Amino acid sequence: MRVLAAMSGGVDSAVAAARMVAGGHDVTGVHLALSRNPASYRSGARGCCTIEDSRDAWRAADRLGIPFYVWDLSEAFAAEVVDDFVAEYAAGRTPNPCLRCNERIKFAAVLERGRALGFDVVATGHYARLLPGPDGPQLHRAADHAKDQSYVLGVLDAEQLAGCAFPLGDSTKAQVRAEAAELGLAVAAKPDSHDVCFIPSGDTAGFLREHLGEAPGEVVDAHSGAVLGRHDGAHAFTVGQRRGLALGQPAPDGARRYVVDVDITARRVAVGPAAMLEVGSIRATRPRWCGPPLLGEARVGVQLRAHGEELPALVRADAAGFEVILDRPARGVAPGQAAVLYEGSRVVGSGTIVRDPG
Repeated sequence: MRVLAAMSGGVDSAVAAARMVAGGHDVTGVHLALSRNPASYRSGARGCCTIEDSRDAWRAADRLGIPFYVWDLSEAFAAEVVDDFVAEYAAGRTPNPCLRCNERIKFAAVLERGRALGFDVVATGHYARLLPGPDGPQLHRAADHAKDQSYVLGVLDAEQLAGCAFPLGDSTKAQVRAEAAELGLAVAAKPDSHDVCFIPSGDTAGFLREHLGEAPGEVVDAHSGAVLGRHDGAHAFTVGQRRGLALGQPAPDGARRYVVDVDITARRVAVGPAAMLEVGSIRATRPRWCGPPLLGEARVGVQLRAHGEELPALVRADAAGFEVILDRPARGVAPGQAAVLYEGSRVVGSGTIVRDPG
């Protein structure tokens, strides 16, 4: 089998490529150049698109004895991921750029190009499993739930999954690092990347301010409407946020206050007690099914954040999307986030949260 191994320059993708080589496949490594102006070096564990990362990927490929190429996808990445990220925040939504990148870049543009070049699958270092099912490969949680990344893969459809390989799905991070060390890969002890890859500083508010400018407005009490402070741009806030509110006066009962609503048009951020964050149901559109579409009612588990817990729920789905009725309330659910549905360990599909029906 001809395998295109996407190599980010980290330990996970390097070991994933190594396992495909060990499996007797014809493997070619490719590093995706996603940044138009890549930094020379990473800063700690932030970012993953630097010149240093491309060199680390090349060294790993050289150690494995496989061909290696760099594909410049920076233009597509900027249009499909970065611009979308900014537009979503400008509209008062909270996007997950990793899902967007997986949907539009890593498993769309790369898979399409790979297939055109005669490759059978794209292998990545994601922690998830592909198991055979009656309708084709099924996406499942990783064996190590602490490292499970099936949430950010919940945007992949059946055709895309048929062209994927996730060699690390049955392993722990410790096992992967140990294997990398045994193979003599220099990235064995390289720290994991965190945060948004195209914001290596970790300052999302500063990034949005640079791209959207300042739009001063009021921070108000959600109950009384009283003005509690001011902000430089409502786009820098998300539902559930507690830090960075700069409120001029504490709550009467001394309790912590959180962002409970963001009104971009009115430039208003409303804050309230934690109880106001609780929602019993959500509505999601833009459904992406990892197999046959789910229609009608079903009992499912739903995950609302990349590292959030799975919540039991009833889902009612149709062609336009689905509504999730939670067994117990969830907190801090923001429009723009993804709701990923599970049946046991299997990923059923995902949708984009658009509103809270109550």
